Amino acid sequence: MDRELSRVLAINPGSTSTKLGVYTRRGVEWLRTIRHGDEELERFGGRPMLARLDYRAELIERELRAAGCHIDEFAAFAGRGGLLPPMACGTYLVDETMVEELRLARRGEHASNLGALLALRFARATGVNAYIVDPVTVDEWQACARLSGSPLVERSCVGHVLNTKATARRFARDRGRDYAELRLIVAHMGSGVTVSAHREGKTIDSNTIEEGPFGPDRTGGLPARALVKLCFSGRFLQKELDRLVFGNGGLFAYLGTRDLEDVERRIESGDEKAALVFEAMVYQIGKEAGAMAAVLEGRVDAVLLTGGMAHSERVVKLLRGYLGWIAPIAVYPGEDELLALAEAVFRVLDGEEPAKTMAAEVRGAEAARERLVIGLEY
Repeated sequence: MDRELSRVLAINPGSTSTKLGVYTRRGVEWLRTIRHGDEELERFGGRPMLARLDYRAELIERELRAAGCHIDEFAAFAGRGGLLPPMACGTYLVDETMVEELRLARRGEHASNLGALLALRFARATGVNAYIVDPVTVDEWQACARLSGSPLVERSCVGHVLNTKATARRFARDRGRDYAELRLIVAHMGSGVTVSAHREGKTIDSNTIEEGPFGPDRTGGLPARALVKLCFSGRFLQKELDRLVFGNGGLFAYLGTRDLEDVERRIESGDEKAALVFEAMVYQIGKEAGAMAAVLEGRVDAVLLTGGMAHSERVVKLLRGYLGWIAPIAVYPGEDELLALAEAVFRVLDGEEPAKTMAAEVRGAEAARERLVIGLEY
């Protein structure tokens, strides 16, 4: 096969969708988004994310057949990285160590955990490699960002790293600048919300999936003492409460829908509750971005708005009002995650950068964290 025409299939499983892209070195061939409605998701209830693997794989196979694609045509497969141990940025080979970590889900259940497993499922069927790129647990935080306020609980660096990094690099290319020279605030606004501060080519702080603004189906940060009381109220099992804060929180908890367009239609029809909840969500995103401006000491080159919610003119208008004083605002609706996955894999296939392994990177990260803990103890 012509080297320029060799293909990579990129797979990005999210909470309410599975996005697919077929890429060559020349660019994208086609894109598909498979939507998973509330009724479909409720079928799985509180079952582990792994229970959805066959379901999503079958939907992907159906889309490939409909497009006339055969899995043996691909040079490699790329999946979004999930809840793995803290790791450096980069492209990682999906191996048994990574698979075991994702199957055990010791760091939590999330749709992104399926990315590596789906990629490996197709790769094994064709005898090629599967990769992940910039998983959600990429950890570049400065040391002071890790302390929570209690030594019993450390802040965990988990967020939408793949898209925030890709958007920051895209902005730098658009401006003819080096990403490492810029000081940026990037707000990824999708099913979850990650607002991050970027300096010297690193994400030095951000909210995590357990903190910050609420989103379409996540509560974000909750008042700690009220949450403690709720945990011991006897009203909920642990899994039930976990689902209420991560999956059935946010817009869904208040309004019964995860669909931002549906919420906006309600607002247009005069629904005051929908208007209040919508404004509160955007207000919290603005507050978090303000916090990241403080992290960057007020010296910010740009605020970047990305993710699915950045398609909303109403969201963007409100955020311009909250954040326009900080720095110029650039809007990148949707996300570049599929392209970022494919480009990284082609760099590995072409020998431009080596593929990393999880075991080696985790050992390095654990050693650095151990030095931090020793420093705190003494």
